[in-house]
Amino acid sequence: MSIAIVSPGRDPRIWIAALRYHLPTLDLQVYPEIDRPEEVKMALLWQHPPGYLKNFPNLQLISSLGAGVDHILSDPAVGDELPIVRIVDQKLTWSMTNYVIMGVLNYHRQFLRYYHDQKSKVWDMTNPEVPVKVGVMGVGALGGDVLDKLAGLGFEVIGFGFSEKKDFRYPYFQKDQLEEFLSQVNVLVCLLPLTPVTEGILNISLFKKCTKGTYLINVARGKHLNETDLLIALKEGMLSGALLDVYQVEPLKQDHPFWEEKKIQLTPHIASVTNPKAAAPQIIENYKRLIASLPLLNLVNRTRGY
Repeated sequence: MSIAIVSPGRDPRIWIAALRYHLPTLDLQVYPEIDRPEEVKMALLWQHPPGYLKNFPNLQLISSLGAGVDHILSDPAVGDELPIVRIVDQKLTWSMTNYVIMGVLNYHRQFLRYYHDQKSKVWDMTNPEVPVKVGVMGVGALGGDVLDKLAGLGFEVIGFGFSEKKDFRYPYFQKDQLEEFLSQVNVLVCLLPLTPVTEGILNISLFKKCTKGTYLINVARGKHLNETDLLIALKEGMLSGALLDVYQVEPLKQDHPFWEEKKIQLTPHIASVTNPKAAAPQIIENYKRLIASLPLLNLVNRTRGY
């Protein structure tokens, strides 16, 4: 029984070391040098070539190498009968929350403005703080922690999602209350899972419903955002700025207009990166559970997309 690691463009050695630390006898095959595909029962994937899993006739389990699974669910070759699991890691949550807090605080205390003032040698003490009310779209493990930490810092926060939540600890708005939700915030954080319902949700129609001058933080998936619409919204003043960590196409092409837009701050998909040492025990546990026909950890609900 073999495990395949299929993660093009990434060095697999840290994953191999982390997995074999917990199970030294583990039989691993690494893309593209997989010479015994018929022995692969479990595949560890990140941005695998679409259709590649057809090479594994005896595949029984797919595991994402991160928290997201849209790269798997978007592959039509992934059969409905195959279980999919994902990584749930407190370090991922910690890193993501810290990143969002950084973005909120930088906007609240106007650090981008002062950066440009420094370049222009401008001394301007007016309005050093922007009043902030934060709305988080997607309030699962990541979004819920962001709400908790921002509330702990004294910010007013509310949440939005597509599922019903009873007795949620913060004001919560469901899908038919999106316009009401948007009207109450001036910092909008996207942490939604990528599903057919949420793809492209950050578009001109949504931006028109935002409080004028809303600041956008997208740390979910690039496909949530209509990039052309964002530029229009910034130009017309619907939004005051944006902090982006994810994009439609990555790496971001050098001729992309985002590079030159002063109202956009960019980071290269580093808000929260899976730590192989932290994730390896979950993968090994699911491998053992697969062998023993036991319930799997962090099983993805295909309907919800996470």
